This record gives sequence, C-alpha cells and structure tokens, in this order.
Amino acid sequence: MLRLSKKLLFAIEAVLDIAYNAGPLPVQSSEITKRQGIPRRYLEQVLQQLVRAGVLSGVRGPRGGYRLARERRRITVGEVVRVVRSLESAEDPIESEAGAELGRKVVRPLWAELQEEVMQRLDGVTIEDLCLRAHKAGVAGEFAARFDYTI
Repeated sequence: MLRLSKKLLFAIEAVLDIAYNAGPLPVQSSEITKRQGIPRRYLEQVLQQLVRAGVLSGVRGPRGGYRLARERRRITVGEVVRVVRSLESAEDPIESEAGAELGRKVVRPLWAELQEEVMQRLDGVTIEDLCLRAHKAGVAGEFAARFDYTI
C-alpha cells in the first residue's frame, strides 16, 4: 500500500536536495543531513539504493558525494517511490488472498485503482518540477542562484 513513510519522505527530500543544491562538486551526505535534518542511518541506505537503481550516481573520494544520474527533468517522483517501496518489506494487504469476499472483490480493487492513479500522478512529477516549486517558494539553494534575470 502506498503510504508516506519516513524513509520515503527522506528519499524524496534527499534527491530534491541533491538536484536543488548541485554545484560543480557532488553533494555530500553530511551536507544533506545538515540541511534536511535526515538521520544518517536512513540517508546512507536510501542513497545507496538510489545509486543501484540508477537515480543517483556516487562519486568516491574525499570530495565525493552524490549527483543525479540523469537530468532532473528525466527523474520522476514515482521512480523514487518505487525504489523506496522495494526497500520496505512489509506485506501489502491488497495482495493478500485472505479476507472476506467484499474486501477481496470490492475494497481491495478500489484501493489498487487509487494506488495506480497516485503512482501515475507521481510519474508525471519530475525532480525539475519540485526544484521549480522550491524556487517559487523562496527556498535558498544553488538551483535558485542559477536563475539570472539580469538584462
């Protein structure tokens, strides 16, 4: 079932932080922890999974960190959600065959439809979209600094 867990929230915030604050150097996890207040134990696990899934790329070394693996307009929130959901091992009650007939034939299919609609919506929202929202909301960051309205 689609729910906003801490791990999911932190993953979206981390990817957005990397996109929004990316400069010439990779973004280090300690910087993300400072800016977003994400506990390191959650962050490192999620970042490594996002690297394995091809959302982020890891850069080793003393000046290493994380970068987006693709352009921010080519990474969707839905993609991040799927990566984190694969980490969370709780059984989805929708997929269980146990239960009453009304639940199996009416309630669970309804929930599955709603979940699919939410995922389609999240697949339509890119990290670029979130960066633009952050800029419009007045969030300070490297992304905002790249907008130059000088004529």
